Amino acid sequence: MSHPTTIIHPNPTVLAQAVAARTLLTIGDLLAEPGRTRVDVAVTGGTDGNRVLAAVKDSPLAAAIDWSRVHIWWGDERFVPAADADRNAGQARGILFDSLIASGAMPAANLHEMPADRRSADEIATASPEETDAVLAAAAADYQRELTAELGDEPRLDIAMFGMGPDAHFASLFPGLPQVLIDDPHVLVAGVRDSPKPPPLRVTLTVPMIARSRHTWMITSEARKAEAVARVFAAARNPQAPSSFAAGDELLWLVDEGAASLL
Repeated sequence: MSHPTTIIHPNPTVLAQAVAARTLLTIGDLLAEPGRTRVDVAVTGGTDGNRVLAAVKDSPLAAAIDWSRVHIWWGDERFVPAADADRNAGQARGILFDSLIASGAMPAANLHEMPADRRSADEIATASPEETDAVLAAAAADYQRELTAELGDEPRLDIAMFGMGPDAHFASLFPGLPQVLIDDPHVLVAGVRDSPKPPPLRVTLTVPMIARSRHTWMITSEARKAEAVARVFAAARNPQAPSSFAAGDELLWLVDEGAASLL
C-alpha cells in the first residue's frame, strides 16, 4: 500500500464539503498544467460518495471548472438494468451530472458509465453461475476497452475516489472474495458474482488499475466504520480488509472523527 496521509474532519458534512473543495481545486490545478487537454476522475457511490457529489454541486468553486474537459468514470457499479435505482451512475447523474449536461457545461460523452445488465428479468433469474460469470466478464472487458480507448494502453486516472464499507471493502472488492487479489497488470476491470452486499452482481476496477491513479482518495465517515479503519491501518494488503490494498501516487484517507476514533 502506498504510504497514506490521513486527514480528519469533524463530521460527515464537513468531510464531504472538504473533499468537494479538494476535488474541484485539484481538477482546476490539473487543467492548468501546460499541454493538458483533460482530467479523468473516478467517482464512488454510497452515502459518502453521494454527499461529496452534492457538495460539489453546491460549491462556488464548481463555476471555475471547465467541465467540458473533465471525464467521469466509476470505480465500481452494481450490475443491474440501466434504469435500476441501485445504479451508482443513475444516482450520480441525479445529484450532479445531469444538471451539468443540461446546462451545456459537460458533454454527455464525458460520462463513462460501467455497463448495465441488458438481460431480461427471466434471463437473469434462470442464468446458471457460469452464464452469469460470462456476462460479467464481457461487461468488464467492455469497460476495460473503453478505458484503453480513451486513456491509452496503460490507462491512468487523475483522481480515484472510493468510500469504504463497515466490512472494509472498497470499490466492489470484498473480504474473502478473489477479486481483491488480482495482481495481473493487464486485468483492469473485473466482474463480481457473489457480493455479500446486495445486489450480488458487480463490476469493479481492480487493484492494479486503482494503483495507477495519480490521486487515490479513501473517504470514510461514522463511528460504525472505525473498527474497519483500524484493521486497514493495522496491516497492508490484508485480504480480510480490502481497503488496505488501496494505492496510488498519492494516497489520502479523508475521514471524520467517528471513523478515526480507533486509530
